[in-house]
Amino acid sequence: MAHELIATGEATAILPVGKKTPVTVIGTEAIRSTFDELCLQQAVNSRNAPGVTHMVLNPDGHCGYGAPIGCVLASPTHIYPGPVGVDIKCSMSLLQLDLPEGAIIDRPVRRALINAICERTPTGAGRGQRSCSKSRRVNVDVGRQAVVYGASKEVCEQLGIPVEWADRCEDAFHRGHDGTADSLQERLDWHLAQKTFRDFGDKVSQLGSYGGGNHFGECEVVHVGESERAQEAAKVFQLTDGGVAFLSHCGSRGIGHNLASGQFKSLQNKFARWDIPLPGGDRELVYAPLGTPEADAYLDDMALGANFATVNHMLINALVLDAFQEVFPGVTGHLVYFISHNIARQEVVDGNLSWVHRKGATRAIPAGHHELKGTPFESVGHPILLPGNPEAGSSVMVADPGAAISCFSVNHGAGRMLGRKRAIRELDQQSIDESMDRSDILTNCRKYPKDEAPAAYKDFQEVLRSVSTAGLATEVARLRARFVIKDASDADD
Repeated sequence: MAHELIATGEATAILPVGKKTPVTVIGTEAIRSTFDELCLQQAVNSRNAPGVTHMVLNPDGHCGYGAPIGCVLASPTHIYPGPVGVDIKCSMSLLQLDLPEGAIIDRPVRRALINAICERTPTGAGRGQRSCSKSRRVNVDVGRQAVVYGASKEVCEQLGIPVEWADRCEDAFHRGHDGTADSLQERLDWHLAQKTFRDFGDKVSQLGSYGGGNHFGECEVVHVGESERAQEAAKVFQLTDGGVAFLSHCGSRGIGHNLASGQFKSLQNKFARWDIPLPGGDRELVYAPLGTPEADAYLDDMALGANFATVNHMLINALVLDAFQEVFPGVTGHLVYFISHNIARQEVVDGNLSWVHRKGATRAIPAGHHELKGTPFESVGHPILLPGNPEAGSSVMVADPGAAISCFSVNHGAGRMLGRKRAIRELDQQSIDESMDRSDILTNCRKYPKDEAPAAYKDFQEVLRSVSTAGLATEVARLRARFVIKDASDADD
């Protein structure tokens, strides 16, 4: 039986789930029509899972493994690997440079920047720093510190990352299930003894690298909105109108994938051994009650992967800054923000401390919220980094109080409209490349990947309209792409 969405506003709806509180749906009518039956069924299955109290489907929602990509799931009693995903702490970061737009108008200059970045930051599955001539080598000892302590002062100093960038992170580090780094050290030692990573040295060499598929680095020009609120937020965010910035999307690479895959396998084996019913019969919706050894193990593994992802982004930004300084000696840059969209965090939801799982969803906390107390963003709300596509641009937003209806979350981007195989089958390579050329957007790829073409994604403007009309967030700035660093391999998340 087809699932029916019931509109509750111009950009909000509910998806009934029997006698339980329904799934909250964010999206205009045009966006709601993009949710296929499998996506809606996954949302229902997730809402019906044990311990789940809240389920949100964001406008970028599309089917994933178990839970939809673009969803939020809250539970005070259970932890779920599926609504985090296989690329633990896949994230966005934005580096603001003190360069004006005019400095990168000429194509030869942009080509020089592309080459300088690619000499430092590899792309593609399995590739690490050893494949780049001007990278920063990461030894095993520093790699161990990175996964246990995240972007600590010591790790940043050893990798040449500005220490103050940690203050611009949603979470600069993660701790184990008991709130300590000791439990992570013990868990890492266990993994190394079990040879979970096969070659740990090879895995940590991926620090400072992009993955494949939808992961990217993108040079942007910042266009701050004209409203007083946008101007105020941009000042706090340290965004420069008309300035050059660099947006990055990647996650925990091979280490995160190994950890997540191992957790799925371990929990699936336990469910099969004990004949535990699966939510909706879906093996990807395995779970663990909090306080159990299984939940502790997952929380530790998630933290290890998340710490790797954090340092990966920090190092990428340091390497990108190096590349810009090679082409523009003396240029400086600072981190605007680093924010995740594949993580579970402990937050208060309707008065209860819950694990808020965001799978392809981004935290969106407004000004004055207790979570931002003592941060640079207490007075305006933190930056929300939403990638669209190179031609439509990307967005920096700030949360509105209405974000409470979505567990203080928004989408993580545009969301796929076409599956990868369908995009490769149906889209025309020549048209894609000619469109990018007309838009004066350069790329390191000989041919822009068809499964990553703008036409493979939802209408970004309609996605943003859904977010603003629903009262979740307001745009501060639009980022216009000047060049893109990508790989053509399968997506990591």
